[in-house]
Amino acid sequence: MEIGCGSGYIITSLALILKSESNSHSPHFFATDVNPHATNVTRETLEAHGVHAEILTTNITSGLEKRLAGMVDVMVVNPPYVPTPEEEVGGGGLSAAWAGGENGRSVIDRILLVADNLLSDRGWLYMLFLAANDPLQICLEMRDKGYGAKIVVQRSTEEETLHVIKFWREFDGQLEGNEAGSTPKSAPQRGWDFIFSQISRFRETK
Repeated sequence: MEIGCGSGYIITSLALILKSESNSHSPHFFATDVNPHATNVTRETLEAHGVHAEILTTNITSGLEKRLAGMVDVMVVNPPYVPTPEEEVGGGGLSAAWAGGENGRSVIDRILLVADNLLSDRGWLYMLFLAANDPLQICLEMRDKGYGAKIVVQRSTEEETLHVIKFWREFDGQLEGNEAGSTPKSAPQRGWDFIFSQISRFRETK
């Protein structure tokens, strides 16, 4: 699942990787965005690469909470993370892709609550954060909820420092994020590296 699919590049790449690695069953993919233009472009991107996803124009995952509770194995999110006045959050147009409210956390915190409901016991959450979002504090808050966390990609520019953080539910005796598992979500690291090394460039396409 991708929340805030924008151009559809990430969900398409994810679908291609996991589809090629799935031997036992065919994964089902979901992509959501509040912007109807984004969901239309995502549909075109998926079709151009011969893969399918269920695409919804909705706020975060509205309408899917009951249907997918505890069932999502991989969730990828490039959220609105830019610190802005609260009144700019949730507005129409392109600002919905970046306006994040106080400390850029308003939408992020809502998505983390959604992820806690939707992720399976073996699920992974990958989310992009700006340094101003205080990623360390987010990791500590998620730890209190029973999640492990790890920075998998970090990129710095003249204007900002970005982190992609992986979260997973921790259980006694569990390896990090079920990395010893053989499910389709154990995609090749080269695939994840490629996706997340590019993720900071997608903001301008939303």
